[in-house]
Amino acid sequence: MFKFLKEKLKQGIKNISTKIEEEGATEETEVETPVEKKEEIQPEKKGFFSKLKEKFTKKEEIPEEETVEQEVKIKDEVEEYQKKEEIKEEKQELEKKEKKVKEKVEKKETPKIQELTERKVKKEGLKEKEKEIEDITSIEEPEEEKKGFFSSIKEKITTKKISKEQFEKIFWDLEVALLENNVAVEVIEKIKDDLTQEVVDKPLPRGKIEEKVTSTLNTSIEQLLKVDSFSLLEKVKSSKPFVICFVGINGSGKTTTIAKVAKLLKDNGLSIVLVAGDTWRQAAIEQIGEWAKKLNVPLIKHSYGSDPAAVAFDGVKMAKSKGIDVVLIDTAGRMHSNVNLTEEMKKIIRVAKPNLKIFVGESITGNDCVEQSKKFNEAIELDGIILSKADIDEKGGAAISISYVTQKPIIYIGTGQKLGDLKEFYPSIVMDSLGLA
Repeated sequence: MFKFLKEKLKQGIKNISTKIEEEGATEETEVETPVEKKEEIQPEKKGFFSKLKEKFTKKEEIPEEETVEQEVKIKDEVEEYQKKEEIKEEKQELEKKEKKVKEKVEKKETPKIQELTERKVKKEGLKEKEKEIEDITSIEEPEEEKKGFFSSIKEKITTKKISKEQFEKIFWDLEVALLENNVAVEVIEKIKDDLTQEVVDKPLPRGKIEEKVTSTLNTSIEQLLKVDSFSLLEKVKSSKPFVICFVGINGSGKTTTIAKVAKLLKDNGLSIVLVAGDTWRQAAIEQIGEWAKKLNVPLIKHSYGSDPAAVAFDGVKMAKSKGIDVVLIDTAGRMHSNVNLTEEMKKIIRVAKPNLKIFVGESITGNDCVEQSKKFNEAIELDGIILSKADIDEKGGAAISISYVTQKPIIYIGTGQKLGDLKEFYPSIVMDSLGLA
């Protein structure tokens, strides 16, 4: 299943990742590095920091294999430099205080005890700091919350950033791929928003961008499919008779799907009655009649042109009198835009008072199926969805989109023409088919 969509998604992910690698700006930081300060102090000496600066000036990348070896060296030199600067400033401050004290002595003024104490503390502190510098490589500093010089340099070497404007252009390829595979616009917007939050203006590790995009897309599609579902086999035990009304457009495989559900329920020890509520389509009563014979279950029918609500009423009445567990009502296929037939459908619902209203749609019709379900849901408030012909759906747009748009669960998918070709739906079916899990 979903072969085309799987291929398009893989290609779309690859394209996005490649373009982020190519077009994404190298991560920049606002941390002032001590490179310039060190050069001011030692202009004639060309040390490690000046060489490192030259590499960035020439826009050369430090080879990734060298970063591990340079890590300790960079950290040690930066920390040593910072310690020396602190000591230099403290010495200058101490000299000023000593000069001030000396002036007071010359004027025969006794310095304050506080000033003498401060001077003593400063001297002792300087001695301790000088000792720390001698053995600085052995000191393990706690990790700072703010990015230090080394972490900033490492980010420059290993990450990319992509702007919102760049992402808009890059996402276009994936957007077209999703549209070609009948994914609903609402769903595309959600996927786009999710990707934007995860990749726009965020440092993305080089070499792992494709992994990040795939992971985000995987999570996004999983969320699309997470709609509160239920087990039909458990649900039907809650009432007797349990009445299910099936709706959908012409040719969606509704009658065959009803027969498959009847087989499933009967195999689980439940008694069934079928109701031929499609009194308009030629041979519709004969079709469901053939299924009733194969399944050896009773059928309630009237003549063509009869009121389908009356047929549904008789089916429920018969189930109550005979103690039958489940009533399955077939209805005439109708386009969601046909006002008269929509009103007729509403009448059937009012009369039969079904426990469940299930929409049957063709998976292969993609966006049309999603739009149909949306309109049926607005008219009669659906409870669940069955997608027929899912086994030959190479695109998968309906399976991904329909639950998110209607907020109703897919409970089964049709996987063939035989009575047993009905499979309980799980989100993992889609994820496995797309190869994103």
